[in-house]
Amino acid sequence: MVDESKSQEGNNAEGPAPGQPVLPVAALEGGAPGQRDLTGVLNYVVTGLCLAGVAYVVYVGLTYRFYALEHRSIFWAWMVALLFLMYPLRKGKGGKGLSPLDIALAVAGAGMSLWICLEATDIMMRIGRWETYHVVIATAMIVLTLEACRRSAGKVIVILALVFMGFALAGPYLGPLRHAGIPFERHVTYQVLGTSGMFGIPLGVIATFVFLFILYGAILERTGAGRFFADLAYVFTGGTAGGPAKLAVVSSLFFGSISGSSIANTTSTGAITIPLMKNAGYPAEFAAGAEAGASTEGQLMPPVMGAAAFIMAEFLGIPYVHICIAAFIPALFTFVAIFMQVHFYSVRRGIRGLPMEISRLRALWQALWWGGHHLISVGVLVGLLVAHYSPMRAAIFAILTQLIVSSLRSHSRLSPIGIAEVLRDGALRAAGVAAICAAAGFVIGAIVQTGLGVTFSATIVRISGDSLIILLSLSVVTSLILGMGVPTTAKYIIVAALVAPAMMTLGVLPLAAHLFVFYFASEADITPPVALAAYAAAGIARANPMKAGVIAWTLGLGGYILPFIFIYNPGLLLRGPPLDIGLGLLDAFVAVVCISSAIQGYLFIRTTRLERILLGATAAMAVFPLGPTTLLMIPIIGGVVASQLLRRRRLSKGDSTTFNHLGTG
Repeated sequence: MVDESKSQEGNNAEGPAPGQPVLPVAALEGGAPGQRDLTGVLNYVVTGLCLAGVAYVVYVGLTYRFYALEHRSIFWAWMVALLFLMYPLRKGKGGKGLSPLDIALAVAGAGMSLWICLEATDIMMRIGRWETYHVVIATAMIVLTLEACRRSAGKVIVILALVFMGFALAGPYLGPLRHAGIPFERHVTYQVLGTSGMFGIPLGVIATFVFLFILYGAILERTGAGRFFADLAYVFTGGTAGGPAKLAVVSSLFFGSISGSSIANTTSTGAITIPLMKNAGYPAEFAAGAEAGASTEGQLMPPVMGAAAFIMAEFLGIPYVHICIAAFIPALFTFVAIFMQVHFYSVRRGIRGLPMEISRLRALWQALWWGGHHLISVGVLVGLLVAHYSPMRAAIFAILTQLIVSSLRSHSRLSPIGIAEVLRDGALRAAGVAAICAAAGFVIGAIVQTGLGVTFSATIVRISGDSLIILLSLSVVTSLILGMGVPTTAKYIIVAALVAPAMMTLGVLPLAAHLFVFYFASEADITPPVALAAYAAAGIARANPMKAGVIAWTLGLGGYILPFIFIYNPGLLLRGPPLDIGLGLLDAFVAVVCISSAIQGYLFIRTTRLERILLGATAAMAVFPLGPTTLLMIPIIGGVVASQLLRRRRLSKGDSTTFNHLGTG
């Protein structure tokens, strides 16, 4: 990590010294809430287990020597052992040691998972002809998996898994929702002994692709890349109007694209950006809302997207890089939307930027000199993906590149112990995600085995009367409800299984349908009343959580309107002829500018009530193209812009104090 004592030495009138970071704040670090703080021999045992597991995943990534069930069961044996060793029975009561129960559960979970690996061929050949011991092992695996998930990820996803499995078992007794029901023996073996339940696509994606990207993100963070990205954000936005809030937006975009978790993103970057915003004059609720909104939109940005990009690629059967390319432009516009709202809010209220003690060009040079080498591994990753290398190999080579280039600079160099620590940290982060995916696999298994996905899709299509806009509205509500309080990966898996097929029934492009439900499931993190990212930010800002949630939701409205645009015009996803792509980009730009201006009441100067109404109507026209009415956008925008510029010109010739108060001076 960066030596903070040195990092501060250059903060004088001459600016940072060469080799020093630009942004005068503490280094950004992640945490591991809820984990035990093991010491002594136990700590070495867990570290050794982590290193062995990392070596195994890298080996598989380079050789592809195992079948799916074999690889996933070996991976889960490693993960479940780490989960029981590192997460106590009750949060806050783990201490520095292990109980006999924790050791027994770790051994039992790992042992049964390894047994599945050894018996994989026999399991796949049985085709449903199970013995009693198969049922016992499957039942025990379900119980242990849900307990591991409860310890690491909380109760919500566990309750969801139990509800869906209960739905499968209690079919004849569910009244209007009744179905034939699945016998207990058949259901538990379906969930565990095969690749349809817990060892299905979600866990498979973690075991192959996502684990390595999580490891890469941990290495970037530990070697100081996070600080470098924050420095870049500071250089380009810190000195402008509303610089602290813009810094939060840009840095959260960088972090969110790698972390893939809105809450983790909020707490890591918010610890720095929220105090900066409050010191600059932002209300505590706005500071919390801006950080939460930016952090939530950040997880929509490739490459990780909360692991959804990898799972989406598996669901749709298309290359991962195609998902990233299609998702990049809409994610960029969500960033533009929140950035513009922050800008309009700041200029309207006269909130200035952070002091820039040196020129922007020199600050950029200092930032690049201090951390520009971190861009090399990012370039390697992107280049290999574009060259159609597998995501596994691309991530492995990016990891190796980052370790090598970081060793060339003293402030980013990791010692052998440091490398072991960061590999351990990455493995433990992945263990929590793996638990979520295993539990989500139970949900998918229940949906597939009962046919609930087909039934639910047919039901909402029937309710909508084959109207796309009604179906989309129902999909939004369903995605938001199912996404509340659920981790990003799990919420996408669930809503994709239930809602996306209905949209495809009415002719929606499959990729657009999956991105649509992913967007709205993600937006649940800033949608009151269960806006977990906003509540996390409010805790840092000491703000009213509900007010912070409303502000975060308002700032994140770009994430609400852009999915409708790429449903009606897939050109925004870079699909279709050039004209459609151009119109999609134009619609998105008009929509985010107009909605941002209408919400904040500012464009070039303060807007009138009529101008806000017209801008809001124009945004609606861009989102929902209705033939000739779309042509009205041009005169409306032209009229509003002309009115704004004329009034601005008059004010500039009048009282300069008033002019400056309106944010135009």
